[in-house]
Amino acid sequence: MSKVRLGIIGVGVMGSGHAKYVLDGSISRCELMAVADANPDNLVKFDGLKRFTDSHEMIVSGEVDAVLIATPHYFHTAAGIDALQNGLHVLVEKPISVHKADAERLIAAHTNEDQVFAAMFCVRTVPQYKKIKQMIDRGELGEIERITWIGTDWFRTKAYYRSSAWRATWKGEGGGVLLNQCPHQLDLLQWMCGMPSSIQAFCDLGFYHDIEVEDRVTAFMRYPNGATGVFITSTGEAPGTNRLEIAGEMGKLVLEGGELTFTRNEVSARVFCDTSDALMGTPEIWNAQIPITGTAGLHAEITQNFVDAVLDGKPLIAPAEEGIKSIELANAMLYSSLKSTSVELPLDGAAFEIELQRLIDASSSNKR
Repeated sequence: MSKVRLGIIGVGVMGSGHAKYVLDGSISRCELMAVADANPDNLVKFDGLKRFTDSHEMIVSGEVDAVLIATPHYFHTAAGIDALQNGLHVLVEKPISVHKADAERLIAAHTNEDQVFAAMFCVRTVPQYKKIKQMIDRGELGEIERITWIGTDWFRTKAYYRSSAWRATWKGEGGGVLLNQCPHQLDLLQWMCGMPSSIQAFCDLGFYHDIEVEDRVTAFMRYPNGATGVFITSTGEAPGTNRLEIAGEMGKLVLEGGELTFTRNEVSARVFCDTSDALMGTPEIWNAQIPITGTAGLHAEITQNFVDAVLDGKPLIAPAEEGIKSIELANAMLYSSLKSTSVELPLDGAAFEIELQRLIDASSSNKR
């Protein structure tokens, strides 16, 4: 195979964006051959390509080697399983599924290691986050002790939620800010710092908007090594904040406004605490603004990496199997809030699925 024949499933806002950069030639050794969407109106602008109103028909058509799935969330699982079972390579938008049990079903369908299965976690390409992960992996912070991420710069109007019937409903979307706006942050959180062992969260449903899903969240996390974390997000706060702090025994990283700073202890805070004679002293520090090089390739970089993995076996930036972790975090936060209790991880995916179905059954799913 000298090039990847790509099909896109779902060509609404996101799918059309993906189609644009592929058609523009931004992805080498890749040709967009077909598009599929249940809404025929979305297909009109793709004259010249094979067009399908049934994704299965495209999957088995023989026209494509791989698919990029950009449908509403609930369809990710079924379309992904169908494509994998029919021998195609798959790149799926975030989140890979709505809930952990569905993600497990999707991942279980990936039985052929020769098939490339990737997720569109494009924020992993942002140089600042790549640098943070590198510094943590190298042990430059020492053992992590605290993580605080305030991500409230997701402001949305009521008009936004009225723009599509599936938005902000349990039946149509399966959740709110955690599932729609925050999958990238939750993915980065676990990618850089690992998974917590327990979560206690407070999720407000329709706090700022006339919706039935969560639009304000504060979550408290505890990690296996005893570290603690706080994650705060909303779609109703303006002006919002995007500030990440990661504190370790060797200092503190702060990312805000695109600038990454490192306040580094000359000696470990733990060593200083145990050995210093000072009653109220602190370790000597030096402050550094971490230089950032390169630019974020975002969606196009993930897609190019996917194509390179198919053709050359290049390692994936974001293997789809890792997508279950951000889903588990989102599900655990919501489940904790609904049950008013701390939740131990790994989350019982079947129990959350039952709770989500209860919410769907009790929902009118009427847009206001």
